[in-house]
Amino acid sequence: MAIQKEQRVRQNKHKPCVVWLTGLSGSGKSTIANTLELKLFALNFKTYTLDGDNVRHGLSHDLGFSDADRAENIRRVAEVAKLMADAGLIVILAFISPFISERDYARNIIANNEFVEVYIDTPLEICEARDPKGLYKRARSGQLKNFTGIDSEYQQPENPEITIKTVDKTPEECAIKVLNYLMPVITL
Repeated sequence: MAIQKEQRVRQNKHKPCVVWLTGLSGSGKSTIANTLELKLFALNFKTYTLDGDNVRHGLSHDLGFSDADRAENIRRVAEVAKLMADAGLIVILAFISPFISERDYARNIIANNEFVEVYIDTPLEICEARDPKGLYKRARSGQLKNFTGIDSEYQQPENPEITIKTVDKTPEECAIKVLNYLMPVITL
C-alpha cells in the first residue's frame, strides 16, 4: 500500500503547493523565492526551491534557448514540481517561463487549488539596469540570441494570483506579500 497524499499532509502539518514566480531576467524572482523559502522553512514548512540556474545545470543541461527548448524546460520543471507537491512539499519555482501556454500547462497538471502564479512585474529598463549576470548587455550587443525581453517575447500573465511590483519594494516585502497570500492556502 502506497502512502497517500492526505497522510503526507497530516504528517507535514501543511498542505502542498506550487508557487510559480514568473518575470523577466533580473526582475527579482530568485531573490524573492529564496527569501520566501527561508520564511516558510523558519515556520517549519517543508519546502524546496527550483530556479533556472539550478535546473539548467542538471535536469535541463541538454536544452538551449529556442522556443521549443524553453517549452521543454518548463514542461520538465512542471512535472518535477507536480511530483514534489504530490510528496507534500511547498515547491517554489523561479523561472522566466515567458509563454502563457507553458504556465497554463503547469497549472493544469498541478492538483486543484495547489498552483499559485506570482507575476514579478518589473519594467524591462529596471531589469536591464540591474543585469546581475550581464545578460542584457550581451543580448543588446548580439552575443546572446533569443533573450527574453530583447529579441524573444515575454507574455505577461493574464490572471496571476499575485502581482508584485518590485520597483519600490524590498525582496523582504515582496516575500511577505506572497507569504501572506499563501498562509490560508497551505495551513491546515
